[in-house]
Amino acid sequence: MIFTKMHGLGNDYVYVNCFEETVKDPATLAVAVSDRHFGIGSDGLILICPSDVAGARMRMFNADGSEAQMCGNGLRCVAKYIYDHKLATADEEFSVPGQATFAHSLSIETLRGILTVGIDVGDDDTAAAICVNMGQPILSGPEIPVAINKETVVNEPITIAGLEHSMTCVSMGNPHAVFFCQTDVKELDLEKLGPEVENHALFPERVNAHFVNILGPNEMIMRTWERGSGITLACGTGACACAAAGVLAGLCERNVLAHLPGGDLRLFWHAQDNCIYMTGPATEVYSGVWPG
Repeated sequence: MIFTKMHGLGNDYVYVNCFEETVKDPATLAVAVSDRHFGIGSDGLILICPSDVAGARMRMFNADGSEAQMCGNGLRCVAKYIYDHKLATADEEFSVPGQATFAHSLSIETLRGILTVGIDVGDDDTAAAICVNMGQPILSGPEIPVAINKETVVNEPITIAGLEHSMTCVSMGNPHAVFFCQTDVKELDLEKLGPEVENHALFPERVNAHFVNILGPNEMIMRTWERGSGITLACGTGACACAAAGVLAGLCERNVLAHLPGGDLRLFWHAQDNCIYMTGPATEVYSGVWPG
């Protein structure tokens, strides 16, 4: 099986072109290829599949084999792969309302629905900057889901590791719990806090946990414990969720630069269409052959 290793800000996945390859058991394969000692090494597996309703379809599996609804960094990489390898025809311009215009656009089917991606091309005619319309955030507690029956879950008290924390919850097609911290997030014991949040009784489908320092109305630093994968260098849906949570909590404006351990993402929560636009890079590292 031919695979390609790609990453978005260090959030790395093994990608398989299912226009040409067949993967019979993606959950088992995800566990095998993700192993950083005995496999390829990644945060999971992403399949790039044909679609009847879009340019392509993305399926994403965490390192533990569980299938996730969405992956923002993964989606940017899928868009780059589709464009660079000519799997689908790119359409004309893609505009972020009041912000920027990208030269090309693609539609990609996900478990979140059909999402539109804008692409700017570098001098070598490969996709460089990539912007994703991540859709509207889901804010209702039961729909996130979190076992708190409120219209929005903002600054909600929760006990983690014996201490009280304030939590804001958002879904971007997958559930996120966001904690705005006074202490430096780089000093947090994420190995301890992450699993406690992910598996907390409030979250029937588990949750992605994010710890955030607000640097100003348009800037934040975040660290992530990703559901099913653990500590990751970046989380695209999580960055979108943190941006929305910052607005809901009254801590930042709708246009935010998020600093993640693997690099930066630009987020814009548009007031008119209620969609969050995420802009960042995607990188193809290498291709190889998996013998299994």
